[in-house]
Amino acid sequence: MAAPRSTRRTHLRPRPRPRTPLRPRTPLRPRTPLPTRLLAHLQTWRPYTLWYPGLVGLAGAALAGGDPPARWLAVAWAAPTLGWVAGHYLGDWFDRRLDAISKPQRPIPSGRLSPRAAVAAGLVCATAMTGLALWANWRSLAVAAAAAAGIVAYSRVLKGRGLSGNVMRGALTALALLFGAMAVQAWPPWHALPFALAFWAHDTASNLVGTVRDVDGDRQGGYATLPVRRGVRRAAYTAAALYLAALAMAAAALAATPSSASPPDGPAGAAVLLAAAAGCGGCAFAPLLRSPGRITAPRALRAHQVLVAERLVLAAAVLATGAGAAPALAVLVPCLAVSVVTQARMRAAYEFPAPPHRPAPVPDPGP
Repeated sequence: MAAPRSTRRTHLRPRPRPRTPLRPRTPLRPRTPLPTRLLAHLQTWRPYTLWYPGLVGLAGAALAGGDPPARWLAVAWAAPTLGWVAGHYLGDWFDRRLDAISKPQRPIPSGRLSPRAAVAAGLVCATAMTGLALWANWRSLAVAAAAAAGIVAYSRVLKGRGLSGNVMRGALTALALLFGAMAVQAWPPWHALPFALAFWAHDTASNLVGTVRDVDGDRQGGYATLPVRRGVRRAAYTAAALYLAALAMAAAALAATPSSASPPDGPAGAAVLLAAAAGCGGCAFAPLLRSPGRITAPRALRAHQVLVAERLVLAAAVLATGAGAAPALAVLVPCLAVSVVTQARMRAAYEFPAPPHRPAPVPDPGP
């Protein structure tokens, strides 16, 4: 007889799973203090250059003539300034790997400004510039779009490809002048175009001096700028030639401006300011061209610092052409004062890291 079947239930225990070792938690990165982040944004703006695009835009509005309302003059100032700041944010984002090699103290490679924040701030500024363009004159959207495309093309593609990058950078200032004129009327006047060409040549030269300053870091980062490919001395002479061409075009544009488009004291005031700008330019280029040996980065920085101040005087000369000497001086003096003071306090530390991190100088291949 078979044994009775047990009615007692048996519960099978699940086989214990092998325990995997716990991964150590990645420590959270401490949040950058707000004052540090604000200072990083301020450094990204380059306050010593911040006044230049607005002054150029205001000069374009003055060349357009008439008596525009203050709000359109404000747009002529603000929109190029916003585009300028957007270019700084996006340019620093594109250059973050190069800056990590040659300028690790800058906001993004130092960690004081996140790449995401830089892109977001740049897009906000570009959007605000576009909105102002649409508000003032829908036709100026083409100029704003060309400026935005130029910023990306320069930072992403052309900056490390020789003279084409410098030319693109100079074109952005020419667009700022045309935008300023279109902020107060439908189309820029014909006599504004020679001044735009003068700014184009001038800022191509100024940007080229900046590449002379950055030649060691650009060479290490693989950027084939003109000083890297042809030598700093040839780049300096090219910049000087472009600068002289800019002065000649500005003088010719001043002479060709119709008397009806300029107040009585406009031409005389503009001529004096243009002569002052030429004197500053001579002080910038003479040490570069007379340097007996290799043009060092500090020497190139000093030349560029002079050009940063000089171009404010040049823009004021164009402003005086259309608005008169007194308004031009009233705008120039505070802008120049802020630019000089902030350059003295901030510029060298922004351009050059502490000595242990500086890229080693490479012998100049010469022309």
